Amino acid sequence: MQGMRGFMELKVLERNDREIKFLVSGVKSSFVGALRRMMLSEVPTMSIEWVEFNTNTSAMPDEVLANRLGQVPLTYDPKAYTLKKDCKCEDKGCSRCEVKLALKKKGPAMVYSDDLKTTDKSVVSFIEKIPLVELFDGQELEFVATAQLGTGREHSKWQGAVVGYKNLPNIKIGDVAKDDMDKFVKVCPRGVLKAKDGKIIVTDPVKCILCMNCVEASRKGEVEVTPVEDSFVFTVETASGIKAEDVVQMATDALGEKMKDFQKELKKLK
Repeated sequence: MQGMRGFMELKVLERNDREIKFLVSGVKSSFVGALRRMMLSEVPTMSIEWVEFNTNTSAMPDEVLANRLGQVPLTYDPKAYTLKKDCKCEDKGCSRCEVKLALKKKGPAMVYSDDLKTTDKSVVSFIEKIPLVELFDGQELEFVATAQLGTGREHSKWQGAVVGYKNLPNIKIGDVAKDDMDKFVKVCPRGVLKAKDGKIIVTDPVKCILCMNCVEASRKGEVEVTPVEDSFVFTVETASGIKAEDVVQMATDALGEKMKDFQKELKKLK
């Protein structure tokens, strides 16, 4: 893939539904910054927006419980739902932009996110058994909630993921005295440096957090650590009902659409 400095390369380092870590090379810091912002603020996710309480005799006030319900990450079918502002119902609310979730429970019991009954089986809590409120003997809770799509730009409850990145470290090891080897191994908090066959070796540069402890411990410049300017390690942990890998894909699509819109507006100036 052609990037801003020749060819862009992408390598997945770790991956599961909750988190993905990948290395992207051949790009500028401006690009990775834009990609991170897309993941944080432009990926549509499903979250509870309105709660209508019929009964709430728990110790938790309505507004506090409603706020907690809004933080529950919900899965959804991207093909079935659209953002409310883009829906043909003109912001009135319909099955294409909203979904209802209901709950009715009596104490003594703990109320979990799994207790939410949904009108659409694709819309459920992404994380099992999130505790919402404890009901004691004689207490009751009954409500109907309305969930809809939104983006992190509107509210943090719709934030797609927690995203961080760092430059890939370039670690150079010079001649290290035998008496100092133990020092360099112990000073690294991530276990990146290791003594082997009378030398200090780098086990995995991706694990380096650029703390520079090893550089500070170098009396004669035995260790040099510099960031690779066009290579970045991304860590993406989903904060929504969307898999981490899908958050990345949706963010790149959103970034591409914004570039197309920019090009259209630019042509109007000619």
